Amino acid sequence: MRSVKPSQTAQARFPDGQTFEAPLGTSVEQYVQAASGDSPVPVVAALVNGELRELTYPLQSNARVDSVLLSDSDGVRIYRRSLVFLLVTAVRELFPQAQIFVDHSLPFGGFFCQVWGREPFNEEELAQIEARMRQIVAEDAPITREHVPLDEAIQMFRTRGEEEKAQLLARRRKGYLSLYNLRGSRDYFHGYMVPATGYLRYFALHQWPPGFVLQYPRRHWPTDLRPVRTYPQLAAIFREYGEWLRLLGVESVSGLNEAIANGRIREIILVSEALHEQRVAQTADLIARYRGEVRVVLIAGPSAAGKTTFSKRLSVQLLAHGIRPFPLELDNYFVDREKTPRDEHGEYDFEVLEALDIPLFNQHLLALMQGEKVQLPRFNFHTGHREKGETVQIGPDHIIVVEGIHGLNPQLVPSLPEECLFRIYLSALTQLNIDRHNRVPTTDTRLIRRIVRDTTYRGYTAEETLKRWESVRRGEKRHIFPYQEHADVMFNSALVYELAVLKPLVEPLLLQVEPSSPRRVEAKRLLSFLQWFEPCGPDLIPDNSILREYIGGSILRDYRP
Repeated sequence: MRSVKPSQTAQARFPDGQTFEAPLGTSVEQYVQAASGDSPVPVVAALVNGELRELTYPLQSNARVDSVLLSDSDGVRIYRRSLVFLLVTAVRELFPQAQIFVDHSLPFGGFFCQVWGREPFNEEELAQIEARMRQIVAEDAPITREHVPLDEAIQMFRTRGEEEKAQLLARRRKGYLSLYNLRGSRDYFHGYMVPATGYLRYFALHQWPPGFVLQYPRRHWPTDLRPVRTYPQLAAIFREYGEWLRLLGVESVSGLNEAIANGRIREIILVSEALHEQRVAQTADLIARYRGEVRVVLIAGPSAAGKTTFSKRLSVQLLAHGIRPFPLELDNYFVDREKTPRDEHGEYDFEVLEALDIPLFNQHLLALMQGEKVQLPRFNFHTGHREKGETVQIGPDHIIVVEGIHGLNPQLVPSLPEECLFRIYLSALTQLNIDRHNRVPTTDTRLIRRIVRDTTYRGYTAEETLKRWESVRRGEKRHIFPYQEHADVMFNSALVYELAVLKPLVEPLLLQVEPSSPRRVEAKRLLSFLQWFEPCGPDLIPDNSILREYIGGSILRDYRP
């Protein structure tokens, strides 16, 4: 044994076996640049011993380093967040009185933004803003982070008129706040940033009345902007939800926290649920208007959208019109396991349309509509084969209700005339944002719903749900989202108060994800944004609420029309 001097260098080991050594304190960015060279997909962050780090992170000891690309989920979040800061900075320099509000995302890849404090930007002004953004990108201006006393940060936001941000921070338990600085523009962003604007090459601005769109690349096309498309029904849903928030007097997380603190949460819950019931009733009214013509209602939507509870609430409303709903379960029409298509990894793909016996499904639909007796199949998920189910017959006062991911795909029912079909798209499309510049993705709301439900009813851990989520999302993008505008009606199942209720239920589940798990980064991300929500108990939630499908206590759980 011999005495040695402390090492003055640190080594970074990459998954491909490369190892690089540099003086202590060298930024991860320099290691990554040495390892990746001219990577066709930008590296925007890194995992250092399994922890997500910015590229400015100084390496002080030997570590395992994994590059986080723009094509990764964490990478694209960092890119979009940094892009918003670039936009906000450019607007502050050109139009100091304008305030940017980042409202919601759009399917082709973009944030719908609104302007406060002045008229919407015209085409010439948007072109001017985009030119300034590209100028800042060309400068490769650094984006730096600094810790400031919390009181100083709160005062800065109050002075700028960002009261919702100041109110939110007033509940922060730590005495400091990390602010980002770009060309003298200081702001708070929930999550990491790229180290400099030179990373932000892919974006565009488009007019999108009453606001505009900040377009960004999708993770599967990380260096490309997808064609811009309009989504009239989706836009209408977002406008409606904005009106609901104004009606409730809760337009940010700080507003919800205030409602909980001052005892107004009962009213928030009751009105939110009333608005849901109103929309369910309006949908039933619309179907009833075509009584005798519409014979099949098709309900589709992504995971944890609340399809089961919605379909049962819709059935109750249809019964109030004298229309008898008949639920037909699409899952019973799976082909036998050995006939199931396989995905690119050789695994069974149960989410493609071809996993269903479409000819048999259509044959049974037509027979039922004609009043014939039909022996339905029952799929045995243990054996992977169809078995004989019950024999049924329905009358002219029945409407067949079909719930499944392919409900909006025209190829599901190619033999049925369009006039006999009514399609409904369901999703938790939007909810409160943290503040005007920090969004809570709607996908996160559905993921949290699913974690709670999977633990309550399916015996899965948060780790297992997080592990499956990427595959679930891939199936949604392929088989659900492309058809959402085919719907006759869209229903937004988001509830303004739900994350306050889900927070105390999901936090202990996320904390059980092991530090060594690849899902730990995602668990920490969810825990981090939930910290901004004050908790709310479930006692005031009605027993027919969509939220009850996830937290338990639903009066509709065992209801079958």
